Amino acid sequence: MAARVTTPFTASSTAAEVVAGVDLTGRRAVVTGGASGIGVETARALAGAGAEVTLAVRDTAAGERTAEDITATTGGERVLVARLDLTDPASVAAFTAAWDGPLHILVNNAGVMATPETRTPQGWELQFATNHIGHFALTTGLHRALARAGGARVVSVSSSGHLRSPIVFDDIHFRDREYEPWSAYGQSKTANVLLAVEATRRWADDGVTANALMPGGIRTRLQRHVSEEQLERMRAASGLRQINWRTPEQGAATSVLLAASPLLDGVGGRYFEDCQEAEPHRPGGERRGVAEYALDPEAAIRLWEVTTDMLDA
Repeated sequence: MAARVTTPFTASSTAAEVVAGVDLTGRRAVVTGGASGIGVETARALAGAGAEVTLAVRDTAAGERTAEDITATTGGERVLVARLDLTDPASVAAFTAAWDGPLHILVNNAGVMATPETRTPQGWELQFATNHIGHFALTTGLHRALARAGGARVVSVSSSGHLRSPIVFDDIHFRDREYEPWSAYGQSKTANVLLAVEATRRWADDGVTANALMPGGIRTRLQRHVSEEQLERMRAASGLRQINWRTPEQGAATSVLLAASPLLDGVGGRYFEDCQEAEPHRPGGERRGVAEYALDPEAAIRLWEVTTDMLDA
């Protein structure tokens, strides 16, 4: 079994610290959800290291404002904005069709959390559609560009929320079971990890590696559907005295580590937290580590096939 990856960075490290000394000149990156939360700081760190960064966002006006801010703070001359709605397969297809040339870094960062029960026009549960299906379509649609880059990296922003649910293949979209927002979120975050596992296996000959991560607790618009009361209940259930919120700069650190650090050269199909490869989760313990089902290669293959079928239907 491959050795667990460790780094000199910690939970308090920032994205800028992780990328210090790394030269990404000539590299091209896409960051989904790059106009808010940790996406902004992920994009800022990559641009600051010299990469051309495309912010793939629903709100292009917000994206343009963010791009101007990143350019002003980093001096990066190539911060671009493109429209992407992960819940709309046509929007994803338009984005991938418009991409020209190699892609060295794809950060699947955008997401929604604990939304009220909502379905896309296809009948897909919104969290699964946004967090997984849209990113799956984007990643596979950009496969040729990733392969052309030589040593490309895919980064999937998952969550410790994946510990709440494996993929319920018999009823992914809550058609036969009662909708529960946190189970739906957990399932979608498990899918983020499984995508990294299977992409790494399938695309090894192309030099593409993919990893997933838990960014840590950061107060962003991601929690807009979560009340303070719910957060308090979650804290109590986790046995924590308090939730140790991180800054967006700290929250982006593990994403940037996986996207840019030479410490991750050739590493794929793994899950990281606090800038380290995670230990296996111990049921009954802290909400840390990675669930065995999230790294299950058979589940990863099945999810890839099921998602492909959904998109082809």
